[in-house]
Amino acid sequence: MLNVIENGSDRERPPLLIAHGLFGSARNWGVIARRLSAERTVLTVDMRNHGTSPWAESHGYADLAADLAEVIEHYGGRADVVGHSMGGKAAMALTLLYPRLVDRLVVADIAPVAYDHSQSHLIEAMRGVDLGPLDKRSDADAMLRAHIGEPGVRAFLLQSLDLKEKRWRLNLDVLETEMDRITGWQPIEAQAGHRTLFLAGADSDYVRPESRPDIKRLFATARFARLPGAGHWLHADKPRQFEAAVAAFLNA
Repeated sequence: MLNVIENGSDRERPPLLIAHGLFGSARNWGVIARRLSAERTVLTVDMRNHGTSPWAESHGYADLAADLAEVIEHYGGRADVVGHSMGGKAAMALTLLYPRLVDRLVVADIAPVAYDHSQSHLIEAMRGVDLGPLDKRSDADAMLRAHIGEPGVRAFLLQSLDLKEKRWRLNLDVLETEMDRITGWQPIEAQAGHRTLFLAGADSDYVRPESRPDIKRLFATARFARLPGAGHWLHADKPRQFEAAVAAFLNA
């Protein structure tokens, strides 16, 4: 699914494409997208196997990059790109594999490295929700609480619950099968000279100092910044500060 928030006053700037993270959707970025659309057209997408986008058997970053490339080709042929977590890796792969399609790149709290933390326990928790008798989202929250203690994580996951259809808008089977590829990084023999910002949460450990050589090897001119008081979901923890940092970088 592609959401387009048009900006009628500024046609000179390329659109901004936002790629969400694992278990997310375009709707997670609705408020931020509307605020950023004051200066440019903003495109938000449901990644494959998420939201209302098609399901597929493969979920590698070359696949996700090809999906994003198709969106940009359809909408003018060039875009600024913001990607968070899984979406950040997809945005990096897009920039490396389809460099002509990307102007500026913002990678939110992720590095082009393999991580050793699986998110399969969240899939197990979602599978453990008995969808049949559900009438209220709060009932699902109560079932998730037995496995997920953090209210914010439960609320995030529940945004992908279709209560009317009694189904998750996530391809849990494929996401579980492909989890090693999602938390990993498939090497790409390329280097990008694009203006790139790696924006991390100051309270997150996803972008560590030891990852900087890997980043610089692929994105030689990359800049780094941290948002104080923000964790991995920095755009949710500090939305106004996140928007300001992204806008300042894109407009510089």
